[in-house]
Amino acid sequence: MLNRHLTVLGIESSCDETAVSIVRLKNEFDGEILSNIVFSQIDEHLPYGGVVPEIASRSHVESLGPLIDKALNEASLKLNNIDGIAATAGPGLVGGLIVGLTTAKGISLGAGIPLVGVNHLEGHALTPLLTNKVSFPYVLLLISGGHTQLILVKNLGEYIQLGTTLDDAVGEAFDKAAKFLDLGYPGGPALEKISKKGSNVRFNFPRPLLKSHDCNFSFSGLKTSLIREVKEIEPLTENDLADIASSYQQAIIDCLREKSSRAISIAKEEYKDLNINYFVAAGGVASNKAIGKSLNELALRNNMEFVAPPIKFCTDNAAMIAWAGGLRLLNGQKDSLEISVKSRWPLNEMKINGGMHE
Repeated sequence: MLNRHLTVLGIESSCDETAVSIVRLKNEFDGEILSNIVFSQIDEHLPYGGVVPEIASRSHVESLGPLIDKALNEASLKLNNIDGIAATAGPGLVGGLIVGLTTAKGISLGAGIPLVGVNHLEGHALTPLLTNKVSFPYVLLLISGGHTQLILVKNLGEYIQLGTTLDDAVGEAFDKAAKFLDLGYPGGPALEKISKKGSNVRFNFPRPLLKSHDCNFSFSGLKTSLIREVKEIEPLTENDLADIASSYQQAIIDCLREKSSRAISIAKEEYKDLNINYFVAAGGVASNKAIGKSLNELALRNNMEFVAPPIKFCTDNAAMIAWAGGLRLLNGQKDSLEISVKSRWPLNEMKINGGMHE
């Protein structure tokens, strides 16, 4: 337990959102979000139909300083009220990571406060502890534009990978399909929106690896199948487009549900000593309502509670970075100014006090 509250400033700059947040940890199980500022670069990347790393890095440089000031003002705090600083150190786009981590190093050095480099995936993985007050252990489905993993979260720094994608992440599967169908950017929300108007059974898209006995995913063949279907019926009517989107989304939902079901069974069978009561979805794709409905039904069938953070904390944000960094500060981690970024940083390689260097 803390003798006093620990106030942490978090910085997130791993992709196309620049975010700053201040979180006050009351103890290891309770935190309060004092401010949470997110600047989205969607308009800057829109003409290109996807994230351009150079544009993202430049935008981070331009916006990060003012966002830090805004976060402090919103929390009614000054820099000397901050006990620690946490910044995403990986995985992600190297240019953006460098901007955020370098800024955090400067603040750490100038203000004399400890620095923690946070794994972006760990930020997502630990968010439900902050926003939904769940407790360890839980089965986590981490679904985003860059990641699709099933993980048993036993405790802070104790992550067992049960399954992962062998090619594209689920967010990529949504975005690539949306781009091909000319639905706009960002693709995932656009495809979800139009799918509500269509039939999810008209087109029989493949469910890759569905019959395999492991918990791994594969989504790369889905887009190929979609392209083939579109070419067979072109030109598309509005109804065709909605039916394709809905059927495509349903194929993804079926894969996520069935692989999650296997992961839950494996976790409960192989770790009988653990009392696993929660099934958690995190990451940007977890904001998809149709996916959430299916996963909730799965949890109920397994006598578990389904949890997904509020939408603004599913997508990239700095509150999750401040929270994860604060938990590591409480457990004795403090990174040196020599810490470097990592474009790849598997969550299951994390350790309780290891940070980047163990």
